[in-house]
Amino acid sequence: MDRRSSHHSAHAPKQHQDLELAKTKSIAETMSPVREILFVGLLCSAQFVTQAGLLGTLNILHIIGPDLGITDPGVLSWLIAGYSLTVGTFILLSGRCGDLFGYKNMLIVGYVWFAIWNLVAGCSIYVEGNGGQVLFIFSRVLGGIGPAILLPNALGLLGATYNEGQRKDMVFSLFGACAPGGAVVGGTFAGLWSLLWWPWTFWTFGIALFCLAILSIFILPSVPLDEDVRSLSHRERIRELDLLGATVGITAMILFNFAWNQAPGFGWEHAYIYVLLIIGILLFPVFFWIEIKVAKKPLIPFNVLSTDVSFVLTCIACGWAAFGIWIYYFVQFLQQLRGDSPLLTMAHLCPVAISGFIAAVTTGHVISRIGPGWVMLISMLAFLTGSILVATLPIGQIYWAQTFVTTLIIPWGMDMSFPAGTLIMSNAVAKKHQGMAASLVNTIVNYSISIGVGIAGTVEVHVNSGGATVADELSGYRGAMYVSVGLSAMGVVTSLLFLLKMRLRERKAQRREV
Repeated sequence: MDRRSSHHSAHAPKQHQDLELAKTKSIAETMSPVREILFVGLLCSAQFVTQAGLLGTLNILHIIGPDLGITDPGVLSWLIAGYSLTVGTFILLSGRCGDLFGYKNMLIVGYVWFAIWNLVAGCSIYVEGNGGQVLFIFSRVLGGIGPAILLPNALGLLGATYNEGQRKDMVFSLFGACAPGGAVVGGTFAGLWSLLWWPWTFWTFGIALFCLAILSIFILPSVPLDEDVRSLSHRERIRELDLLGATVGITAMILFNFAWNQAPGFGWEHAYIYVLLIIGILLFPVFFWIEIKVAKKPLIPFNVLSTDVSFVLTCIACGWAAFGIWIYYFVQFLQQLRGDSPLLTMAHLCPVAISGFIAAVTTGHVISRIGPGWVMLISMLAFLTGSILVATLPIGQIYWAQTFVTTLIIPWGMDMSFPAGTLIMSNAVAKKHQGMAASLVNTIVNYSISIGVGIAGTVEVHVNSGGATVADELSGYRGAMYVSVGLSAMGVVTSLLFLLKMRLRERKAQRREV
């Protein structure tokens, strides 16, 4: 059997499954322009509010901390790390829930859940003593489950609604464009509300999320579930969740992440950090074994993941880990070393939103022309360049030099890598696996952000000599940023290997034809 025959036979099951869901394919075509705009806007809001929730807290971190009695930098970092931890670890299970219970239903649940815990976070100011900081961190950790529900199901619904083609490319690119825009808007409103009282940041955010939940009820269509799923009872659907694999996988990711983010603040000399790290590492092969050998309906059907997908996901992991370090330490640099207020910080970051939108629209137009391999290489080069600019940034330099340029370049890494990875995964799997495809990309994106910050934090505390002086702090920040440089460079190398692999494959195909 030649390569093309095997290719068609391998995709026959996928084509058959997609035909079973033909009605889903016509949903976008039957929408009026106004309805489609509202539909896409509401789903893109999932990405928007996720990043708003991240930078909204990061931008006023040094205002929240003193009010809650947090002086230890290790504890302060958990106000950010706790959120990123659950966003990255619960996405896979949430994507499967969308496949089984409906993307629309899960989106409504996600918005409501996220709203509730933002309201609770704001109310933590009323709790006296250490209870306030405990409640705030607790609410941030649980609140991160909201975006973990929103992201894969929003992308799953988009993937199940649009045919493959430039229209779908553009919609996925717009989804990615909302990341920098959401971050800037969230950070700006947090800075504004902090002038009055910082809890209003979370209360108003929670109210807005409730409004999005209500709009979802009336605007989002109910995409037909796969025929096999529709015939299952709720109890049978719960059995299909692969709870054993989910439990082991989530536990492994939490322990591994916790160790890396706990160590910078409390030190690697504590034995429990090593123990948790080792247990987390050992649980990963157990998770793979369960998914491959035990689970009847695994969370990740590895048979649909080709080596091409593996290359792309590796690039995304390197690039977004570098981005997590970039955004965290760039904000710290501006506020702690240059003395910028939260509002001035967002003013300096606002080019990110504009450049990100341009990058997303450009990606939507060119990805089908030049291919995802070249798009991924360009995005990794953007991550690398932006990281180098911050790693070498002088404190007294004017804004329009490296600071301005890095805010223009980094969004091209974000908004080219994310659509490329999402589209490759979406087009590679059947309609009923759209939630899984979206959740895998989002898991890697958000988990890499959190892990990257933890690794960089370890480097920072080992090179900043205690951070007693401005020079020491600067040394620590530079050390952390060089981790970002190394990760993004690894992404560049991986993307080059991916392009080389594709080129060799094309040559082999040409030789067979001759």
